[in-house]
Amino acid sequence: MAPVKDKLQFGVSDGALIPDRADKSVFSAWRISFFGAIALLVLLPALSPDPYWAILKFLPDGILRTFEVTVLSIIFALIIGLFTGLGRISRIALVNRIATIYVEVVRGIPLLVQLFYIYYALGQFVQVPRMAAAVIAMSFCYGAYMGEIFRAGIQSIPKGQMEAALALGMSRGQALRRVILPQTFRVILPPVGNEFIALLKDSSLVSILAVADLLRRGREYASTTFEYFQTYTIVALVYLVFTLFFSKLVATMEDRLNPQDRNQ
Repeated sequence: MAPVKDKLQFGVSDGALIPDRADKSVFSAWRISFFGAIALLVLLPALSPDPYWAILKFLPDGILRTFEVTVLSIIFALIIGLFTGLGRISRIALVNRIATIYVEVVRGIPLLVQLFYIYYALGQFVQVPRMAAAVIAMSFCYGAYMGEIFRAGIQSIPKGQMEAALALGMSRGQALRRVILPQTFRVILPPVGNEFIALLKDSSLVSILAVADLLRRGREYASTTFEYFQTYTIVALVYLVFTLFFSKLVATMEDRLNPQDRNQ
């Protein structure tokens, strides 16, 4: 089956921008931001160990919890998004309507409200652990956005691909699994990467449920030492380093999956 030559590009989230592969400058915006943030994270503790070094030593477990929430949420969001995207293009009216309602309703409610609703409101009927509530809310919310990404990605594949697969004797399901979806994953990598980065940033909201993530640990340190400026400076720099690192990683993965674009 011939590969898709024209790659559809579209943006869905407010995640960090994927670095432009055409920008080879030593002083590109990404390099200045990334290495500048790392330099500050090294210089501040070196020049002023108290409190910056003490803050850095207080944060590692919060960083691990942030990644735990982010990775679990993005995995479940991808699964939900795949089925939602398939539902959005389904020829079965009921399935299509349910998927569309889910997308419209979830995207119309702020993530913070969904976190409160799942943990506090539903907690009157079913007690959900804080960590589970955080992952459920973020997966449920981002699943709707992932659904739209999958839908757009699938619809970007030329219809001739499906027709050719059917002509070869494949069923519609086989054609979707073997021909359409593999090409779709290559197309949707940049927006999925942006959603991952946006989810990493939004994971800071789980601190309101007393989940000991990066922001929560920073708040705990600041509330006991009253060094709010120093603490939140370090927290912001840590978030910045991670989001810029993953944006570059997504760009690298995109280059490997689409080597024909390097010479364009």
